[in-house]
Formats: sequence, C-alpha cells, structure tokens
Amino acid sequence: MSKLVPPHGSDTLNALVLSGDSLTAELARAQSLPKITCSSREEGDIIMLGIGGFNPLDGFMGKADWQSICDNMTMENGLFWPIPITLSTDDEAAKAGDEVAIVSGKSGNILATMMVTEKYSIDKNHECETVYKTTEEAHPGVVMVQAQGQYNLAGPIKVLSDGGFPEKYGDLYMTPAQTRDYFDDKGWKTIAAFQTRNPMHRSHEYLAKIAVEICDGVMIHSVLGGLKAGDIPADVRSEAISVLIENYFVDNTILQSGYPLDMRYAGPREALLHALFRQNYGCSHLIVGRDHAGVDDYYGPFDAHNIFDEIPEGSLVTQPLKIDWTFWCHECGGMSSMKTCPHEAKDRVLLSGTKVRKMLSEGEDLPEEFSRPEVAKVLQAYYAGIKEEDKVEVKLSGHSAK
Repeated sequence: MSKLVPPHGSDTLNALVLSGDSLTAELARAQSLPKITCSSREEGDIIMLGIGGFNPLDGFMGKADWQSICDNMTMENGLFWPIPITLSTDDEAAKAGDEVAIVSGKSGNILATMMVTEKYSIDKNHECETVYKTTEEAHPGVVMVQAQGQYNLAGPIKVLSDGGFPEKYGDLYMTPAQTRDYFDDKGWKTIAAFQTRNPMHRSHEYLAKIAVEICDGVMIHSVLGGLKAGDIPADVRSEAISVLIENYFVDNTILQSGYPLDMRYAGPREALLHALFRQNYGCSHLIVGRDHAGVDDYYGPFDAHNIFDEIPEGSLVTQPLKIDWTFWCHECGGMSSMKTCPHEAKDRVLLSGTKVRKMLSEGEDLPEEFSRPEVAKVLQAYYAGIKEEDKVEVKLSGHSAK
C-alpha cells in the first residue's frame, strides 16, 4: 500500500484523458461539434485535468465556484481551491446544453469535448483584485484575465490530447500517476517539490539540499507551459538542472520532472495552487522561498509564506517548507540565509534575475559563488547561440519573475 499523501479532495486520481477505442470514437465525434478555441493558459489547464493534476475536478468551473474561490478560496461545496479554473469564449451562440469541442489556439488540434452546463459573465476586475491583488495591466496575470472572452463556459470535459508534451519532453514530462509510481518504487514517503521556471543556481541548490536533509527525496518540478519573453527555454533549463544533479547531489535523492501549466504569476495564491497540485503528484511538502511565483514588486517577499498560515487547517495535506532568502556569504564561507547569516549586504553574493540575464547575454562569467560552473557553461552556450535581436529582448524583457 502506498505511503504517499492522498490526492487532493479524494482517495484516487481523477484523470479525464481518454485512451484506446474511447479516444478514437470521441475524436471522430468531436469533428462535427461546434468549436471553442482556448488560450494557452486554458490549454495547460485542460492537460492538467486530463492527467489528474487538478484532482478532483471534472471540468471547468461555474459561476458559484468562481465567486466562492475569488472571495473565500473554496469551491461552493467547501473544497479548498485558491485560483479559478475557467474556460472563456466570445461565442454568442454557445449555450448551456450544448456539446462543444475545445480547440488549441496554438496548434488548432482538438484537445477536449465538453458538455456545457452553464454560460456566465464575470467581473474580471474582481478576479484580478482577489487573485492577483492588482488590476494593473503591467501584471502578466492581469493581462491573461483581461484577455479572456466575455463569457465563461462551465461543464465536465473529456480530454483527448496530451498536448504533445510526452513527444516534446520525453522522460522529463511525468503525470501524477507516474511520479507516484516512482516514489512508491523508491520507497519514499516524504517528498518535497521544488517549483522552478528558471535554471537552478547555488541558492536553489541550497534550498533543495535543505529539503533532502528532512525528506526522503526532492522533486525538481519545472514549468513546461507558457512563460514570458526572455525566459530560458525548458530544454536548456532541464540540461542545466541535470548537470547540477549529476555533479552536486547524492544519487537517488532527486527526481527532475516537468508539468504542463502556464505560469500565472499570482504570487501567494499560486503558491497555494502549487502545493495543491503537488499533493496530486504525491509530494508531502512544497519548498516556498522568497517571493514564490511573484513578479516585479506586486507581492511582499514572504507573502507566499504567510498565506499558508491564513487558510483553514486541513485545507491541504501538502505542507510548505518556508525558507528565507539564501545566498553565498564570504564571511560565513558558504551558503547562508537571512536567518543564519549575521553579516552585512556587502559580504553576500546577491544577483537579480535581470542582472544574471544581462551578464549571460553579454558573455560574462557568473561568480562561482552564485552559479556552479557546469550550470553556467550550459547557459553561456545557449546565450552564445541565440540571435542578436533575441539577446536584446532577453536583456530588456519587462518583468522580473521569481
């Protein structure tokens, strides 16, 4: 019997993707259904619903759930959920009672079919204010919400596609069922998830090693969905993480894998969502560092720590490992954090993401106290190979996301 944490909201994973004859028949039937085109963010949500990452949901949420989640971080039935999972459209003809096919706005492929149970409008500003704590359109999450269609469609879905993630990413892409099998095979009971959309530098390595000391293993879990201009592509990020694991971690303590969502940059609320779906992946803990899932200065550095203390007890089984800002200190002679280092800022190696991208794009070496040389070599090779106009975009890209 598995010793892992149970999935969120149920005893078993509710994976909505079809296979075999059922998939073939539903794909054929979907060809004749009215089509609803989805955004990149919605496509990632569909794939997560398909693999059980959003257990126990059976589809996209209705207005009562949307309202309750915005205001209380629970669904109408009381189940904890921090961010609405919705599908939007501008289609005036779509209505409750229709069956529709959901089509990727990127590839044009049919991703799912849906029985529409509700069509409703929302106050987009209210969602932005409650989920993102801002309505400023400089915030990338606000941009996503404001770009949604004027209506939301709710209802159960049948997922017909894996979005091409297995073909594109191979063994890096793992479903919740696969990670759970991996952890069970290893005999792990406690696993900490490390969320990342960046290559791992020394501070990230230190966070993971703290978790290894107190858990059976760590899953380094990378975003494989949409990011923003100037971010490091997933394949480069994966290579950089692989050389770090190979050279600086004990064998059989780390699993590197990826998941199909787009970043929402919702800061504290997204930290809660990260913990929720990591519970579905089998993780007992989530490493929560400084400004987790934040962007620019929209959130305080430890808002994502504090929000876990604000939700009702029992909302999540997966718990946060709250770790302060980490860095190399010359006076300490090693990695430290704000909680353990008594020295001054001048003694610490602290580089912003913008500074790192600028140094790499200009061919400069990163300090060894900041980045392992093997990691820096992978990143330097990537920057040396991109076009000059793209380097300018990398250097100047607007948001600094953590």
